[in-house]
Amino acid sequence: MSNYVLPESLETIKADFHDLEIRDRLQLLLEFSNELPELPERYSEHPDLLERVEECQSPVFIFVEVDDREIVHLFATAPKEAPTTRGFASILVQGLAGLTVQEVLDVPDDFPQDLGLTEAVSPLRVRGMTALLGRAKRQIREKTAA
Repeated sequence: MSNYVLPESLETIKADFHDLEIRDRLQLLLEFSNELPELPERYSEHPDLLERVEECQSPVFIFVEVDDREIVHLFATAPKEAPTTRGFASILVQGLAGLTVQEVLDVPDDFPQDLGLTEAVSPLRVRGMTALLGRAKRQIREKTAA
């Protein structure tokens, strides 16, 4: 799988982080945190539809939709008081937007470690982002298996 190429959206995000000094990467993560899209009304009024990502210290919830064209739509919510986790959720929401089921399933599970944030945030937080990606993939597999 060494010649795997990340989808352009994720490659751009990864490059943006790697172009910065370590101390500035945290700032970029905080910027992502501020860009996490609001949940659509159909989810904000039905939190029961969202899955809690237990591996995250903060209450993070995600939900994946797969449309008729096999395009993935990831929705996430994380508290503003947890900017790192919120930033990770935002990276995935933005980075996976518009990708096909197969493109998302092909994203390496260790993508979060590739962002160059392991020096900037705790391993526990990176593990949380890895769990976010894993749960998104699991939801996709469940929805497409039906």
